[in-house]
Amino acid sequence: QVQLMDSGGGSVEAGGSLRLSCVASGFTSRFYSMGWFRQSPQTEREGVAGIDLNGTTYYADSVKGRFTISKDNAKNILYLDMDNLKPEDTAMYYCAASPEKWAVSVWIKYGEDFIDNYWGQGTQVTVSS
Repeated sequence: QVQLMDSGGGSVEAGGSLRLSCVASGFTSRFYSMGWFRQSPQTEREGVAGIDLNGTTYYADSVKGRFTISKDNAKNILYLDMDNLKPEDTAMYYCAASPEKWAVSVWIKYGEDFIDNYWGQGTQVTVSS
């Protein structure tokens, strides 16, 4: 039994910051990679950032330099620190995990529809201009 609980979203003005959290419970030893995807009514779900069990990270070009992904392995908590937020970042953000041994870059780029993904319920981020 695996469960991902994501939180931390909210409304912020452009240039502001937010920290998203994802608490993983159950058989977390199954996870090879964890990360964040986002989706809005007008965009397809896309990968934002990911980290594998070795600590290797990958970021989408659109957030590189502004977002930081990290993980507390002892507590099984995944974080996404978002700085200098832009209106284009407005979306529902989903915590995700994968048991497959893909390179984390491959998973973030192409893994939004992988059947074996685990998903959080989503947390809304709204950035006003």
